[in-house]
Amino acid sequence: MEEFMTAQFWLAVGQIIMIDILLGGDNAVVIALACRKLPPRQRLQGILWGTAGAIGLRVVLIFFALTLLQIPYLKIVGAALLLWIGIKLLLPEHEETHGNVQASDRLWGAVRTVIVADFVMSLDNVIAIAGAAQGAHVDHHMTLVIFGLVVSIPIIIWGSQMVLKLMDRYPIIITLGGMLLGWIAGGMIIGDPVLAGWVGTQGEWLKYGAPGIGALIVLALGMWLAQRAMAARLPQPVPGAAAVGALRRVLLAVDGSETSAHAAQYVASLYASLPPAARFELDLLNVQRPITGDVSRFLPGQSLKEYHAERAEEALAPARTLLQAAGVPLRELQRLGDPPVAIAETAAAENSDLIVMGSRGLGGHAAGLIGSVAQGTVAAANVPVLLVK
Repeated sequence: MEEFMTAQFWLAVGQIIMIDILLGGDNAVVIALACRKLPPRQRLQGILWGTAGAIGLRVVLIFFALTLLQIPYLKIVGAALLLWIGIKLLLPEHEETHGNVQASDRLWGAVRTVIVADFVMSLDNVIAIAGAAQGAHVDHHMTLVIFGLVVSIPIIIWGSQMVLKLMDRYPIIITLGGMLLGWIAGGMIIGDPVLAGWVGTQGEWLKYGAPGIGALIVLALGMWLAQRAMAARLPQPVPGAAAVGALRRVLLAVDGSETSAHAAQYVASLYASLPPAARFELDLLNVQRPITGDVSRFLPGQSLKEYHAERAEEALAPARTLLQAAGVPLRELQRLGDPPVAIAETAAAENSDLIVMGSRGLGGHAAGLIGSVAQGTVAAANVPVLLVK
C-alpha cells in the first residue's frame, strides 16, 4: 500500500493521463464520427460500448507490451519509436487524405469500427503508456495502466474538443507533450536489460540525465524539422507585390475567440471609415488543424469534411454576424492545415494586401515561449499582418 503513496507512482499516473489526452484526441474523433449516423437512442450506446471495447483491448495490448519490454533490446526499439512519435507531434500538419470506409448506421457496425480503429491507431499510445508505467514499482505496472486509462476515459470522450481547442490556442502543450514522450524514451533506454551492467556503473545522474537528453532530442530535432518543413511551404515574395497603395483585398483570419471578435470589429470600423470608392474586398478565413493519425482510414471523407465544416462554422459565425450587421460584404474561406502557414498561403493565393487577426497581446518572448498563431503568421506571411488585441 505504501507504494501507492509514493511520488513515483503519482508521477507515472500523471504521465499516463497526459499521454492519453495528447494521443487520444484522434480516437475520440473516431468514436464521435463512427456513431454519427446512429439513431439518437443508440448513439450513447455506441459510444459507451465502443469505448469499453477499445479500452479493454488496449489494456490487453499494454499487458503484452509490458511483458515484451523485458526482452533485451526491445526497450531500445520502443524508445526509438517514442522519440519519432514525439518529433512527429512537433511537425506542421497538412491536409489529410480522406479514406473511403463508410460509417455504419447500425449499432454493432459502429462499435466494430471504433474497436478496430483504436486497435490500429493505438501503437503510439500503448508504447508510451507502457514506458510511463516503468517508472513505478514493477508490481504496480498494470494497476497504473488501468487506473490511468479509467481516469482518461471521460477526458477523451467528453473533453476532447476542449483539449483540441487548448492545443490550438497554446501550441506549447503539443511541444511539452512531445518532450514528455522523449523523457519517457530516455528512461526506457537505460532500463533495457542489455544496458543494466553499464548503467549500474554510471551513478545516480543517469536516472535523470537520460530522460532529459531524450526530451531535448525531441525538442531540437522536432523544431529543426518543423522549420525546414515550414520554410519549404511558405509562399515566396512576388516582385512588386509589396508596393504601397490603397487596400484592395483584406484577409481576416478568425478562430471564434474574443480576440477574433475584436479583429472583426476593427475591420468593420475600417471599412465604414473609407469612402465607397476606396473600400476593400474582404475574405473571412478560418483554418482547421487536420485530424492527425490514421483517422481517415476508418471514417469516410464526407464525415471528416462535415466535422471540419461544423468546427469552422462555429468559428466563422460570430465574425460573420458582426460584419454583416455592419454592412461589410465578404467571402468565406475554409482551409485545413497548420494555421500560420495556411493563412500565409491563402493570403498569397488570394493576392491579399493585408492580413488582420486577433492577438492576445503577448510580448515577443512570451509568444515564442507558449506558441502564437499570430506571431507565426507574422513570420510566415509576405504581406503586412495587423494584430488586433
